[in-house]
Amino acid sequence: MASDKNKYYYNRELSWMDFNARVLEEAQKKENPIMERLRFLAITGSNLDEFFMVRVAGVKSQVNSGYTKPDDSGLTPKELLAALEKKTHAFMEKQYSCLYRSILPVLKKQADMEFLTPDRMDDEQLRFIDAYFHRVLFPVLTPLAVDSSRPFPMLANKSLNLAVRLSSKENKGEKCFAVVQVPSILPRFTELPKHEGTRCFVLLEDIITYYLEELFELHEIKAICPFRITRNSDLTIDEEADDFMYEIQKSIKRRKRGRPVRLEILQHADSDTKKFLFKTLDISDGEVYEIQGPIDLTFFSKFAGISGSESLCFAPIRPTSPPGDFWGYTDIFKAIREGDRLVHHPYETFDCVVQFIAQAAEDENVLAIKQTLYRVSGNSPIIASLIKAAENGKQVTVLVELKARFDEENNINWARKLEKAGCHVIYGLTGLKTHCKIALVVRREEDGIRRYLHLGTGNYNDSTAKIYTDLGLFTCNEQFGSDASSLFNVITGYSRPPEYKHFIVAPHGMRDFFVYMVKRETENARKGLPSGITVKVNSLVDPELIELLYEASQAGVRIRLIVRGICCLIPGIEGVSENITVMSIVGQLLEHSRIFRFENAGNPRIYMGSADWMPRNLDRRVELVFPIEDEKQKERAFGILDTMLRDTTNARYMQSDTSYEHVDLRGKQKVSSQLTFYHEAQERLKALQAIEKDSILIPIHSADE
Repeated sequence: MASDKNKYYYNRELSWMDFNARVLEEAQKKENPIMERLRFLAITGSNLDEFFMVRVAGVKSQVNSGYTKPDDSGLTPKELLAALEKKTHAFMEKQYSCLYRSILPVLKKQADMEFLTPDRMDDEQLRFIDAYFHRVLFPVLTPLAVDSSRPFPMLANKSLNLAVRLSSKENKGEKCFAVVQVPSILPRFTELPKHEGTRCFVLLEDIITYYLEELFELHEIKAICPFRITRNSDLTIDEEADDFMYEIQKSIKRRKRGRPVRLEILQHADSDTKKFLFKTLDISDGEVYEIQGPIDLTFFSKFAGISGSESLCFAPIRPTSPPGDFWGYTDIFKAIREGDRLVHHPYETFDCVVQFIAQAAEDENVLAIKQTLYRVSGNSPIIASLIKAAENGKQVTVLVELKARFDEENNINWARKLEKAGCHVIYGLTGLKTHCKIALVVRREEDGIRRYLHLGTGNYNDSTAKIYTDLGLFTCNEQFGSDASSLFNVITGYSRPPEYKHFIVAPHGMRDFFVYMVKRETENARKGLPSGITVKVNSLVDPELIELLYEASQAGVRIRLIVRGICCLIPGIEGVSENITVMSIVGQLLEHSRIFRFENAGNPRIYMGSADWMPRNLDRRVELVFPIEDEKQKERAFGILDTMLRDTTNARYMQSDTSYEHVDLRGKQKVSSQLTFYHEAQERLKALQAIEKDSILIPIHSADE
């Protein structure tokens, strides 16, 4: 099999493009509400931006450096780049085909909304944009001439600009160019007065284009070409620097000046202007994307949330509060003392996590709080509570990962605020990203010191917790607490990684653990014992684990993989992976939880955590995977996996040719796992409310009695 290894490993970049294509399918789905289709389209644009900034940029860097070694799929960087350019060009064509053929006509027909250019506006609308331009836009605009004394400006990454070819009115025939940046500080779209009951909108660049002559009164405008550049934003950080925070800040500035890796311009742009841009930006033909426009579809995410469009969106997922496991408790510590608690977001409120830290900050018996933070919201209540705890004299230790990509600036700001409040702040570990999700509260109680834990699959981010599906375990299991203390000692000091009793921690033990677990299932199958592997991750990339899964499949192990995004394993290959299925769930919510089930000869074990099956998670990050041991919570976790495997609405199955197909609904019930979880959470809360309502009323007697 080793000689055929490349045939059985799908390239990760090409697999990621397939994932984004599945998101685009959601934008094309007629049964999805029209505003949600626009939101999915915007997500594909945002995803693609980051893909170019990091992954495509990385491949280009390899090509430019002369690196020629093939990857695990057998592709050299040069071959991969050619395949990516072909795939990304075709994908962007599909984005705009979806917009113009599928979405905008429905927006006009169903919602009575449309985008107008000035040439299609009535007199009232023209008066409106005239006032808007002169009152708001004109003072903000800065035309930048480009000539021998004024070089081409350093344009911000992903900024939208207009390239203008001019001819001097005084010196006839003199050709010159200018650039006008479409100000990102202003909304990309503006609502116009209605026309015959239709809600009308105009894009900012269309208003600027209409009035551009007022910015160049001494010149005649010959051509206008909207364009946008995407820059290499993959940071290189000197982790040995004396001032690590300063080094991160320097790297962020370099990101803004990275080499262009993509140029988006409108189709049929003026040839002279195109030549000017190509030469100035040093762009190759493969890096140019001529599109129908509008350039940069990400603005549709905000447009999808405009007032009055609620009926054109998915019915909102409203988290139950409190989660079922915390029903009837006001003291979160009392609830955890009485048993492990499992919460499933966003079906159940993330507020219980916020309250866990908030109560710890105010509780006079709490001595210390230790927590890891990877990505947090812009106005984080958890950080506010950590600051409050420090002000209340508690020992607060926080690891804020400064290397969290595209959240570096946000995390630097939070780190400074935490330090100012008196918290002990760790910026991360040299050579590793700290990606684990853990909070430890040390509390003094009548019977001694007790450690309370929250262990999660997702970030401590109250904003993304509304749209990401994640799981969290609350426990005061003493052995878990001991492992947690050991883990924080490793993170904050120079402790040697210990032998954990229950935790599986990367980079010092997680790979070995998963290798062992997969091999054991293989051995169990060969011995005729019950065997099986069910895994839910965001990405499956690791070559060693993929090869072991192939071996397990050949031994007869039934393997069910739920992989949202990148999957380099190929299922259904005769003689290699017939016993493996790969499902991807893409729907209203972003699947984010990681769950691992092993049948274990008839005594199934289940784990959750922060790690995907990628080399970076297993070898180059601090990750945490933990077992679910409470029997009641184990059964619930098994049920969560089973519900996902029954999905016939948002599930697609990977084929042996690496394509993905929806479930054939013939003879099957239509099941959305996400809506099932939502309804189950609602019904559970209603049942608990009914029990309370029917409970015996206990009279209060006087003290004399």
